[in-house]
Amino acid sequence: MESTAADAMPDDTDLTPKAPEPEQAPAESSGETSTDPAGATGAEPAAAEANPVMELALKDLQERRDALQAEITALSSRKQQLESELKANFAGQSDAIARRVKGFQEYLGGALQDLVQSVENLELVVQPMVVQPSPLDQAADNAAAPEKAGESAPPPAVADTFRPDEELIRQTLERFLKQPDVYADPWNLRRSIDARDTALLEDWFFNQGGRGAQPSRGTRPRNILASAALIAVIGELYGDQFQCLVLAGGPERLGEWRRGLQDALGLGREDFGPSSGIVLFERPEALVERADRLEERGEVPLILIDAAERSVDIPVLQFPLWLAFAAGPGERLDDDDLL
Repeated sequence: MESTAADAMPDDTDLTPKAPEPEQAPAESSGETSTDPAGATGAEPAAAEANPVMELALKDLQERRDALQAEITALSSRKQQLESELKANFAGQSDAIARRVKGFQEYLGGALQDLVQSVENLELVVQPMVVQPSPLDQAADNAAAPEKAGESAPPPAVADTFRPDEELIRQTLERFLKQPDVYADPWNLRRSIDARDTALLEDWFFNQGGRGAQPSRGTRPRNILASAALIAVIGELYGDQFQCLVLAGGPERLGEWRRGLQDALGLGREDFGPSSGIVLFERPEALVERADRLEERGEVPLILIDAAERSVDIPVLQFPLWLAFAAGPGERLDDDDLL
């Protein structure tokens, strides 16, 4: 029995309570928490060192931006100032300067061509002297032959110069009263005139015989249009055997005549010059010389005198065809203001 009880009783070692084993997880977590504060203290100095560099870079960029903005503002202000100065000092006068330069250029080209033609026509050979008969000899001849003197027919009246062509002239002027023919051939009127222009030209043809002054139409463009109609009619009568000579003292006036006749008659630049249909003159002496050479060659000069001319030179009166526009007081005053 005792052995049985002793066998049944457990050993001392088996009955001693065992202490619980420590867990690993808390130890690991405690280790992790001990390392985190050390890492945080290492990042704070790095960020502190990076922030001043960024601030310096941003400050430098800001200063450059401000400098560029100030420079842009200054350039914009300078641009506006230059534009205002150009508008005030040049833009308003550029058109007038261009017109004056253009008119002088056209006049100078025609004057140089006329000078070349004059040099070519210089007579270097001495002409033989022609002795005119004495008036006493003429009187003796008339006394010896009174019957022949009585039988001589009187010269025709000046007003009857264009009477044989009156029908053609009136028909042509009536055609000019209709709608303008913008596609007409050169040297034909491409614009229309009114009844006052027709009355002016009819009086010049049939009452003055193609020689005389007529009142101005009020403006230079209207006078140029009436002159263009006259050139077209003379072209119908004489064909290529005439040349138009325009006298207008000044490059600007000559430029207006060139542009007006070129537009009204459908002409080109080649039609203006010493060897062409229309020649422009600033001085009456050169015009008279040109008209004399035309008559020597058997051609007819048609002389047109601008309304700005104060008077008609006496040598001009000897030619068969000339028309001078007489300006009114207001028109002459306006023309003087432009000089």
